[in-house]
Amino acid sequence: MCSFSLLIMFNLILLIFCFVLGIVFQKTNRLPKETPSVLNSFIIYISLPALVLLHIQSLEIQWELIYSVITPWIIFIVGIPLFAWIGKIRGYDRETIGCLILLGGLGNTSFVGLPMIEAYYGKEYLGIGLVVDQAGSFMALAILGIIVANHYSPANTENTSILKKILLFPPTQAILLALTLRAITYPQWLIFVLERLGSTLTPIALVSVGFQLKLGKIKEELSYLTIGLLYKLLLAPALLFLIFVYGFGASGKVIQVTLFEAAMGPMITAGIVAMEYKLRPQLATLMLGIGIPISFLTLYFWWHILNQIY
Repeated sequence: MCSFSLLIMFNLILLIFCFVLGIVFQKTNRLPKETPSVLNSFIIYISLPALVLLHIQSLEIQWELIYSVITPWIIFIVGIPLFAWIGKIRGYDRETIGCLILLGGLGNTSFVGLPMIEAYYGKEYLGIGLVVDQAGSFMALAILGIIVANHYSPANTENTSILKKILLFPPTQAILLALTLRAITYPQWLIFVLERLGSTLTPIALVSVGFQLKLGKIKEELSYLTIGLLYKLLLAPALLFLIFVYGFGASGKVIQVTLFEAAMGPMITAGIVAMEYKLRPQLATLMLGIGIPISFLTLYFWWHILNQIY
């Protein structure tokens, strides 16, 4: 237990260090403005596909994984009428509602989620996180997210290029390849290569997140931030906890990790889509910049609660 606690502490130190390092690089102008784009591309084209090929190929198929698949969909679908209703009674414009649905309804289950799973639960549970991310968060963004963005966008944005990028998303191609290779045993050299490439996700992702932190005009956006983050970080995971644990009697590590992913901060890719569709870019940036650091604290809270699920 002591060594496990030390492992969590060391991993958290790494996460915080890389996050702060990104902030320092942003403030000191030591790296070019295009740095987040380059780092994110490395993650999308190399780190994430490597993890997918490594963990999905060997992931033991369990019926409990259905919870992992449907979790992001439930959060997003519940968020659509909720934020639309709140927006109506509070007089929000359409762009604000659309931004809150995207950023409040979709979690950062890859860039932040996977490093946090590794820190709290260990590498062996990354496969569950990848199922949540690829079959859940990613597909929810690709289908429902684009529909919502198009509906609330103030401009007639051409979505063909975005849809093409989604369909050709490297981690999606990797998950399909991994599923076709399930009957094959990887040679040791390939496992070694995939492990080393996949291990780059944690430091690179959090440096990128820290580099993109833009505080902006927090006071102007405080009420929107509070509503969006309250749902994403507390209410949504609490709702799923009640449904899965008390409604269906679910338990075990799969449920723990799935609900842990449900409590992640806002999705970076959802923020990019919101900006692309002109859905309150400043609010989207703040949802990411404020929500992700706060999630480091709320995730620790959720980890303690979820440990009670045996």
